[in-house]
Amino acid sequence: MGLLSIVGNSFGCSASGERLVSAARDGDFQEAKALLEYNPRLARYSTFGGRNSPLHFAAARGHHGIVSLLIESGVDINLRNYHGQTALMQACQYGHWEVVQTLVLYQANIHKTDYLNGGTAIHFAALNGHARCIRLLLADYVPSIPNFWKFTQNIAVEDELCIGDHDLKNLIDVVNHKADGGITALHMAALNGHVECVQLLLDFGASVSEVTVDDGTTIDLIGAGSTPLHYAACGGNAVCCQILIARGACITVSNSSGLTPLMVAQTWQRNWLEEILCNSMQVQASISPSPYLWLPLMSIMSIVRERGWRSTGDVSPCMDPCSVCLEETCTVVAERCHHEFCTRCALYLCTTNSASSIAPGPPGAIPCPLCRAPIISFTTLATASPIRNLPRRSLSLTLCATCPSVSSDSPALSAHLFRSESQCSSSSHLRQTSCHPSMVLNLNPVFCMGVPGMSPCMSRCTRAGTSLRRSTSQLETGRGSWPFAFNQITAAAGSS
Repeated sequence: MGLLSIVGNSFGCSASGERLVSAARDGDFQEAKALLEYNPRLARYSTFGGRNSPLHFAAARGHHGIVSLLIESGVDINLRNYHGQTALMQACQYGHWEVVQTLVLYQANIHKTDYLNGGTAIHFAALNGHARCIRLLLADYVPSIPNFWKFTQNIAVEDELCIGDHDLKNLIDVVNHKADGGITALHMAALNGHVECVQLLLDFGASVSEVTVDDGTTIDLIGAGSTPLHYAACGGNAVCCQILIARGACITVSNSSGLTPLMVAQTWQRNWLEEILCNSMQVQASISPSPYLWLPLMSIMSIVRERGWRSTGDVSPCMDPCSVCLEETCTVVAERCHHEFCTRCALYLCTTNSASSIAPGPPGAIPCPLCRAPIISFTTLATASPIRNLPRRSLSLTLCATCPSVSSDSPALSAHLFRSESQCSSSSHLRQTSCHPSMVLNLNPVFCMGVPGMSPCMSRCTRAGTSLRRSTSQLETGRGSWPFAFNQITAAAGSS
């Protein structure tokens, strides 16, 4: 009887765990909340085989309210699935920046690498062209100082990695981290033609001279020793090539196969790049800074972690509410114009801004929604009292109010204002990079380059000689591996 009771409890926990997985996948906040209140340990449940936790499913689908709920229930924020992928990698793969923001606020580890490709969360974001996610991942490495962008443009020349009290060595190391085969995030963004990611990575010190290597685990149709410009030439994006050349990329450097970027472009029939790759003097040297620099981000993230959030509706009539949302108590102040905001609005001023520059402010400054003065950093309001306990809704990342600095294409604008977490949901489909949606690469998630005519991506070689195959289940089988980023190249090569 005792054994039957244990087995019954085991099956009961498994059934409840599967219910929580379904709730996390479908965005059912109330169901997830009820299950976790009944048994908080369900947050640590993982599916059989793929070992995906409810946190993985919620992050992959973009349900940031459920992500907060799971974290507060005690789940390991850096939990890996069978392929070594964390929830942060899943969120970066699909571009769910609100989930990335939640995980970074709770200090998720951005340095972890997956088992398939050795890539970090930044590789996943760059692979799929999510510049906003890249910026949030680097929130703790980019100081809120006015001369940051001008300094990073001269790092290669000055070989100096300190700005005052800020050491940028860690930032340079993170941005230039190499996955298997020596692939950097800049290689991936350049190959897939993600201009905004290329621009942002270069602004943060990504090296244009990093080359791929033949480490015995990967095969590269472009050739080992290839720079990001080789990859951009193969991808065929002219703007990426121009930006890389303007930032110092050499057009005459050869890889281990003896191919220059021009030869790579000719090999893959990117004939429109010949004029750009033949004469670097024709490329305009002045490149505007990335619109995702967001200089005040480090300062506001530190304040949010230290002071927490106020729950909605706690403002008494005698207090001055935030001028943006008119709901929360002011807790932070902009350093230059001294306008006061609540922490939630201040954070969203950064993460929804897309202005490339604010005259006469430095690149990366955020325009104040009240006076349009450039904001470089936020400080804690002296009269604000610290919030010691994060409420259940503490990190509900829904836009509290519209703001002049919010771009019209911001994902947050499509949401209803002040909606509850139970209404938070997002599309779960994979963002395709292919020009021909019907064309799909049937590649093994363990890197294998394949035969000529296949995409020139890095792919792990199967030593046992197994056949190329891939399951249709993207989450359970690690759909985020590099080969799926190159449908566009294969399609272009096939049509030619």
